[in-house]
Amino acid sequence: MNRAVAPRALTAAERDLRVLFIAKHARWNGGLHPEDGNHAVYHREMRLALEAMGLNLAIADDYRVLFDPPKADFVFPLLNRGGFLNSEMLLPLLCNRLGLPYLGASPILRGLADDKHLSKRVAVARGVATAPWTVYRRGAPVDPRLCPRGRHLVIKPNASSASWGVSDAGDWREVEAAVAGLHAQGHDALVEAFIPGHDIEVSAITVDGAPFILPTQIVEQQDPERLRTYAEKRSLGGEQAYEIRPLADAHRTALVEAAARELMAEFEPFDYGRFEFRLNAATGEVLFLEVNLNCNLWSRKTIAMAAGQIGWSHPELIETILAESLRRQDLQGRRIDVAA
Repeated sequence: MNRAVAPRALTAAERDLRVLFIAKHARWNGGLHPEDGNHAVYHREMRLALEAMGLNLAIADDYRVLFDPPKADFVFPLLNRGGFLNSEMLLPLLCNRLGLPYLGASPILRGLADDKHLSKRVAVARGVATAPWTVYRRGAPVDPRLCPRGRHLVIKPNASSASWGVSDAGDWREVEAAVAGLHAQGHDALVEAFIPGHDIEVSAITVDGAPFILPTQIVEQQDPERLRTYAEKRSLGGEQAYEIRPLADAHRTALVEAAARELMAEFEPFDYGRFEFRLNAATGEVLFLEVNLNCNLWSRKTIAMAAGQIGWSHPELIETILAESLRRQDLQGRRIDVAA
């Protein structure tokens, strides 16, 4: 993989486009949010990065800004966790309704990626190995015969992020209770075999119209048997019990990046995303976990760390992603007429 790739810069005409940045905490100016933790810090950092680019920028923190045509040529959507199921699809749907271009994948692809069960179906169809799993849809029968076998199982919302709502179980009684709890909160539940080990994360952006894989990272846990928690990922309590670093094993890197490319072919165009796998610490086997399109772009997260390893700054990463999306959609200085 050729890492000597220069970041892309916006042209003067592209900087003049009216860009609408929408994020839940777009106006946040504080530290950790009491519920969303560092997610608010991330949104503030993104706003500041876009402002520093000299964009013709507008800010919003609510879906309603797209109920009627806004004065915008392009939308930068980060309102992914809107407080209701499948909320990450709403902003691109509203943009499609208005004929307004936006950063990231289409609503149908966002939904496919967010549905962990369907993403695993894609992996199987592409010949990419995944751990045994099943999905228990809310309102459908909860059949114990479909449950994966094993003494350690993971139960999670089928559509969630940052390990929200994840728990583990050792028998069917515990699984059934965890599934019922997620159903009561309005979520489908995914149950899969727990793989003791470490996550491997393959981050990709668009460069010259095609996916470009940034250096692959391993999230090495102090205890391979331990589940990573929402509180840990959002800096809401407890010390970080893992380290993110480059995956040094060249053979394993080549294998996992080849598997990620198989999956990328099903999700293009997506502008940027992260493809996650699990390394079994005992056997060395690598299994697919999930896809995160429009993944977290915070400077302290995987994709930014990977970009830094090829010499890119965080602002250069953001500007490259934005510039490539504008060019993919032929918006090099062309205004959109949906705005009043």
